[in-house]
Order: sequence, then structure tokens, then C-alpha cells
Amino acid sequence: MSWTRGLPAALAVCVLLLTGSAGCGTGDAHEGKDGRSASPVGRVLEDTDEDGRHYREVQKKDAPEVGIEVQPDADNAWDVRLTVRNFRFSAGGAKPQAVAGRGLAYIFVDDRLVTRLRGLNCRLPARLVPRGTHHVTARLYADDGTVWAVKGEPIESTADITASEAAARPGRTEDTTALSASRTCPRTGGRGSPERAGKAS
Repeated sequence: MSWTRGLPAALAVCVLLLTGSAGCGTGDAHEGKDGRSASPVGRVLEDTDEDGRHYREVQKKDAPEVGIEVQPDADNAWDVRLTVRNFRFSAGGAKPQAVAGRGLAYIFVDDRLVTRLRGLNCRLPARLVPRGTHHVTARLYADDGTVWAVKGEPIESTADITASEAAARPGRTEDTTALSASRTCPRTGGRGSPERAGKAS
């Protein structure tokens, strides 16, 4: 009958092993040497963006991709449209952790952050795009604030746009007319079938 006394102990060991209560980590995230959370999704690099957010390196095969197109609209503003592949926008209030192929897009004008998107479209007012040539960049971020990256480069796409002021007419303020030429940086995506719905947060 000694096996009946050993059974509860064996079951307790099994429970400890299954729940991780014996001092093991949960596997969701572990702390790195420098105190940063090292998620099992990709590898956090030392490289950072302009605001100090670390790059999260993932394999190119299943990496997210983004493309950007910027066009002037009738109200002197600019319509920004993104296309994404292997990527889904997280809902507002998502947990601040990296999940493969999820997150949001940051939109920069000349390397200055102007908005964060949880969808494919946004509108840039004319005041953010003064006269001259500008670079509008969409960069993909995980929900923990890290930058999705491949081979040490952020996953982003940039469009060059030029705003020029027409001559002012009596009784009317100056109009902003624009030419737009989109270009996709070599290190970015945007290939494949785009998602068709989304909106700015």
C-alpha cells in the first residue's frame, strides 16, 4: 500500500511542473541582463529609434511589411494610406507586450512623430507639411513599444512629397498645391494583398 502514499506526492510534483510554481518562469517573458524584458517574439537589439525604442529583430520570412502612399486632398491636407502584409493592428488598450505580427504604425514627417495609427488611413493637416519637400514614413511597432526590424533595419516605408504655395489671390489666403511621389525604401515591405479597412487612433 506504499504506492497510495506516494501518489499524492507524485501528483503534487506534476502540478508544480505544469504550473511552473516551483520557481520556473512562465515563459511569457524573461528579464534580460540590462533589465529589459526579453520576449520570446524575436530578439531585442541594442539599436534604437530616435526616441530610444529598441529594435525587435524577426526573421525576414514571416516579418511584417508596410507600404505607404500619400496624396493631397481638396482641403490642403494629405491623405496617408498604408498597405500591410503579415501584420494586424492591435485594438486600443492592448497589453504592452510583443505579439508576432501585431502592433501599430507610427507616422513621421521628416523624422518627427506626428501620429500613431491602429488602422490603415490617416489625414495630415497642411500645417504639418509646410512648403518644400518632405519625407513621410510609416514604421511598424509592437505593442510593447519596440520597433519591428529585419536584419537590423526597422520595418518602414517612406514617401517623398512636395508642397508648393500658389500665388495668393485678392480676398483669399494662399492655397497649398502639391505633387506627390511615393517611393518604397529597399528595406521595407508593402508587397502582397493589402488590408482594406482601418482608421487612425
